[in-house]
Amino acid sequence: MLRFIEDILLSFRGCFSRRAAFHWFVLVVTGFLFRGDQLGVTSIIRDLSLDPACYELLIHFFHSDAWEPSRIRKKWYEVLAGKAPRWKVNGKTVLAGDGVKQYKEAFYMAGVKKLFQESENISKPEYIFGHLFGAVGLLAGNASHCFCIPLRMDIQDGLKEASSWTGSGISASSHVIQMIDCGTDAAGYFGHCLFVLDRYFLSVPALKRLMEWNSRQKGDTSLSIVTKAKASCIAYEKPPAPDARRRGRPRKKGSSVKLVSLFNNMEDRFQHADVIMYGAKKRVHYYVTDLLWGKGLYQELRFVLVKYDGLRSILVSSDLSLSPEQIIEVYAHRAKIEDSFRQFKQNLGGFGYHFWTKSLPRLDHFAKKGDPDPLSTVSDDRDRRKILNNIHAIEGFVLFACIAMGILQLVSLSDDFAETVIKKRYLRTPSNEKPSEASVMYYLRRMFFLLLLNAPDSAITKIIRSRQEHPPGEKLSKTG
Repeated sequence: MLRFIEDILLSFRGCFSRRAAFHWFVLVVTGFLFRGDQLGVTSIIRDLSLDPACYELLIHFFHSDAWEPSRIRKKWYEVLAGKAPRWKVNGKTVLAGDGVKQYKEAFYMAGVKKLFQESENISKPEYIFGHLFGAVGLLAGNASHCFCIPLRMDIQDGLKEASSWTGSGISASSHVIQMIDCGTDAAGYFGHCLFVLDRYFLSVPALKRLMEWNSRQKGDTSLSIVTKAKASCIAYEKPPAPDARRRGRPRKKGSSVKLVSLFNNMEDRFQHADVIMYGAKKRVHYYVTDLLWGKGLYQELRFVLVKYDGLRSILVSSDLSLSPEQIIEVYAHRAKIEDSFRQFKQNLGGFGYHFWTKSLPRLDHFAKKGDPDPLSTVSDDRDRRKILNNIHAIEGFVLFACIAMGILQLVSLSDDFAETVIKKRYLRTPSNEKPSEASVMYYLRRMFFLLLLNAPDSAITKIIRSRQEHPPGEKLSKTG
């Protein structure tokens, strides 16, 4: 297992301009794999038994320009393309995407803003202050059991004012457009893909962005979305064939159709099928129709009206070659990214960063909607660089946690390690499926240093031992 983890980590060596920065990357990801608490970077120092003097060097590493998130992300895609057992439907890799909100009460942390939480859970407040991340994951495994391996999580709101700063690399697009861009970026490495999204992302700008990207591809790469429509969704029938005797331009659409009315109007045309949903085979009833959607766009989409356990849903696919059963099955697996968020927060502590900067104006919790963005008041180039550095550290922390979680999931999916992990953790109701991320973390927490002891010549062992003594006087600022 140690060699498996080591092979993955060593493949990132070319992403770092200095060897010291790469060593800190190995330490950070390794610490994420089995740390016992989530108290920032100090937990990595404690659980790896590093010298306390490493703390400041570790903080410098996250702010260092010796690494670029885009290069590390590209290598992570390449690793998963070769090692992950990707779940495919119609020969297309399935991706999942969603937004996740993480509360942060910091007054001097870039990107923190007031966010609305739409939830039926009464324990959650209606509004929080925090970061909105856009997340994209890769579904790996099979239809009955799979993981959503996180590919990337980026801050996608609250930074629009900083997008015009020199060297920022921040997108000024909306959260919806940025999610489509993240999906197309991943599709560039995994080929033909299906992108499963929540109903919030079914919009005309998103479909236009998707059509523009697909039109530029040469045929070996494409991206289609599978999502859900609102109950108030209205689509249009195809227009009648143009009549040469009629003056004027051809019609772009036919009669309007209120989709929710089809549950009653087409009740006698519903079919039933057994599909795999939430890890088990379920009986569902459905009706499928191809209609035009989007004011001014009128793109042909496949709508699947589904009745299941007394619930009604309207699913949508931009890929007209998918069968209704496949659309239902693919969308049911969107819940895997929610499971991934829970593991990422509760077990891995991937959002446990505490980076801040005094170059940022103090956040006003009582600011009104029309008040100017605090970032618009920053004009000094030095302060802007520090703020961008703060964003760099935050997104780097989350990216390294994504890689660590992906390694845990790859270990769980491997037949070589699954049985060993299951035997080491007592569960009152043991499962015959693959072990969870928490079980793999528990195994590593108990066995990792024994694995190091049995492999004294491994690269990970040498890197950890070199930092358990007093670290050398190295710097990771401008040069890495």
